[in-house]
Amino acid sequence: MLRNLFDHIRKFVPLSQEEEQVLAGYIEIKDLKKKGFLLKEGQVCLGNYFILGGCCRAYFETERDGEQIYHFAIENWWITDYMSLESRMPSTSNIQVLENTTYAVLYRDVQDELFAAVPQLERYFRIILQKALNAAQLRIKYIFTQTAEERYHHFSGLFPDFVQRVPQYMLASYLGVTPEFISKIRAKKRV
Repeated sequence: MLRNLFDHIRKFVPLSQEEEQVLAGYIEIKDLKKKGFLLKEGQVCLGNYFILGGCCRAYFETERDGEQIYHFAIENWWITDYMSLESRMPSTSNIQVLENTTYAVLYRDVQDELFAAVPQLERYFRIILQKALNAAQLRIKYIFTQTAEERYHHFSGLFPDFVQRVPQYMLASYLGVTPEFISKIRAKKRV
């Protein structure tokens, strides 16, 4: 089950078989049924979650719009609430699975011990955080510089898997548009 995780890590840092075994001792593999929660608002986030199979969303509630999705994750993606994880304060977000999902969790309370045992994993997580920060900055830029239609086409071009697997209203929430707007864009494409 952890082969995908090991392969993902190796894209960024070397990892020997012995180090794989050490890492495996710190990772728990879990399953969650569709609509289950990895994290609910008000809970403290306990770990980093690597999706082995399935799909998740991270969102928060707003009075004006209801749910505002700010992150999706599918196979070979990480998802967590970094603010809650690092501050150990209650989360203001939810992480919910959209399909039956299998995931690996690295709990925060053993992370430093693991990094001491396998130092290159600290580098790996730094690289992953840098990539996440870059993606967040690009997303903010696109929100302010692209039209809603350009954002849809950009996202669907980069991540066609999400467009197929995520309900239209959730995709609309992530892109900051209405589901009706996405229907119009898709109808234009068919003509």
